[in-house]
Amino acid sequence: MKPEEIAGTLTEIFGTADIQTLASGSWQIDTPRFRLLVLLSEDETWLRVLLPIVPLQAAQPFLEQFLAANFDTTQAVRYALHEGVIWGVYHHHSHTLVSADLQSAIAQLISLHSAGLNEVFNSLIETRIRQIVKAAKQQGQSLQATMQNLERFYAEGLLGEINQTSADREEVLAAWRRQLERLWQEVESNPNE
Repeated sequence: MKPEEIAGTLTEIFGTADIQTLASGSWQIDTPRFRLLVLLSEDETWLRVLLPIVPLQAAQPFLEQFLAANFDTTQAVRYALHEGVIWGVYHHHSHTLVSADLQSAIAQLISLHSAGLNEVFNSLIETRIRQIVKAAKQQGQSLQATMQNLERFYAEGLLGEINQTSADREEVLAAWRRQLERLWQEVESNPNE
């Protein structure tokens, strides 16, 4: 894609009001929700699209999940770290890039931005629940016994919030029950894994 084609595609997606040309081959799109950068290399051979997702400080506990997402779920875009920020990044050779691919990549970046930490947090939680299921199975516990242990931990205050109401506790336990039931048959108890 040539610079004018890139600019045309950006106008198609965002309209003219949000697009600023920073320099030749560099655009910034400001919306109320995000700021997207589109940068063409000096020799116009590579295009990079960048969108800040979350500060590194907030993302630190989830770095493993961000990297796993790069491998499994982010499709043509990737998470990257630069200057204390986790970014969504799309990098493509500009001569083979077509408008539909650029539009798709921008949509994927906006999706990563909208998800923020939600997807990686959910991934971390699922990993932890799988570990609980595996440990319970290795100890020979049934699903019911595992659920009873969790209920006891909440009743004794070992889990949950200090000011948690009984209705809140029941809601949390129902979520635990759904997740345990969903994962119980999937998780193997092999101690060598």
